[in-house]
This record gives sequence, C-alpha cells and structure tokens, in this order.
Amino acid sequence: MTNQKSLTGQVAAVTGSAQGIGAGIALKLAAHGARVVIHGREKETETAEKVRKSIQEVGGEAIVVLGDLRGEVNCRNVVRQAVEQFGRLDILVNNAGVVHRGTIENTSVDLWDEILDTNLRAPFILSQEAVKHMKERRSGCIINIGSVNAHLGLKKILAYSASKGGLMTFTKNLANYLTQYRIRVNQINPGWVLTEGEHHVNIVVEGKGENWLEEAVKTRPFGRMLLPEDIANAALFFATNELISGAVLDFEQLPFGAPAE
Repeated sequence: MTNQKSLTGQVAAVTGSAQGIGAGIALKLAAHGARVVIHGREKETETAEKVRKSIQEVGGEAIVVLGDLRGEVNCRNVVRQAVEQFGRLDILVNNAGVVHRGTIENTSVDLWDEILDTNLRAPFILSQEAVKHMKERRSGCIINIGSVNAHLGLKKILAYSASKGGLMTFTKNLANYLTQYRIRVNQINPGWVLTEGEHHVNIVVEGKGENWLEEAVKTRPFGRMLLPEDIANAALFFATNELISGAVLDFEQLPFGAPAE
C-alpha cells in the first residue's frame, strides 16, 4: 500500500496487539502517524512492551492496556484509556481472538463460551463504548478482524467459525446503523497467517513437526503464507479510506491445509 492518507493526530486502539496480526496492525498504523493503544492479556506484558518500544523508537506514541476481554470492565477500559490518555479515539480494531479445536461432539459449553465471549461479545462491548465517543465527533472507524472460516465453517473449529460468522453479521448491522454518524465499520477475513501462535499450534498442538511450514506453503494459492504485514496493509486501507463501510475483505478462500489447485 502506497500513498496512504496520513493518520497524524488520530488515535487507534488495537486489541490483541501484543503479538501476531494485532502487533502488525498497531505498528502499521503508528508508522502512518496514529497514536496507538496496544492491548494484551496480563501474561503478555513483556511482548506488549516490546511493541510499544518499537513504536517509540521510530518516533511514535503508544501506551499498553492489559486485561482479559472476557470481562466487560476490561473491554470498556481499552476505550476509556485511549480517551483518557490521548483525548480521543478515531480507530478501533477488534483483533483479539481465541481459537481452539473442537467439533460438535467435543466442544464443551465452557469452551464455547470462552471463544464466543472473546471473539464476539468483546467486539460488541468495545464497539459500544467506542461509539459513544465517535458519535460526538461524527467520525470514526471500526475494523473487525474475522476469518475466512466465517464462510467455510471448518469442521474442527466449530465455535471459532461460528464466532467469526457472527462477527461478520455484526459488522454489517453496525455499518448500516452507524453510517448516519459517519462512522465506518468494515471487516477483514484473513486466511492462514504465519504468526508465532500458528507456529506453536502446528508443532505442539497438531504435532506436524518442524517441516510443517514447507508443507503448508504447498497448499496456499499464492505460493506463500499470509503475513501480519498483509493484514496490516488491509487495515490501513480501511483506516484511511473514508468512502467504504459495510465491506468484508476476504483473503484466500481456502480452509487451512486445503489444496491450492
């Protein structure tokens, strides 16, 4: 992405930005002038601080807000800290999410609740809090990070797929309502993204071995894995384009590990 509009003077809050896709988005928005709220869970304090320092080293401004987004107070605190520390909130990126394997037979109610609370309930609460401030200025941007599994419904991640499908409907509904306040709402549906967490899952959880990446690349339609930078570029596009709302941007329309033929 080149020739993007500057975000100087704007404030962005990116949930789940201590690593992976969220960190990529936070760094990208900061590089284009936004002051950034980095969010992570308490156990991610060290990695969140690394992201903050990376932003500061290139002359940007950032703060870290920690908390499990299954708690309503923690959700609202992300937005409130942005407004308290920087005086405004222009961009909310609902990126934080959890994914656990499970089919209809072996997905417990507790697991279902954990995934839906983090992936769907939290974006609702965060957006609700953000809209209070965005409406006053008749301006704002909400970007929800979903998944191509919102469409594909990969059988071994039942609850995750359901949560991302719900998020997509939420995005459409919110965009339809908030257009009267000039608040834009869009969604990005990544495919298979190479992150620290993905590397861990494939080796430890899936037991695929150290050469899993070589085999995974063979299944990708573009000959490589998606990277956080790819998703960050898409987020920057939505953050800087004032004429698009209610859009869903899908990356590769293939389930994880499906052949690219």
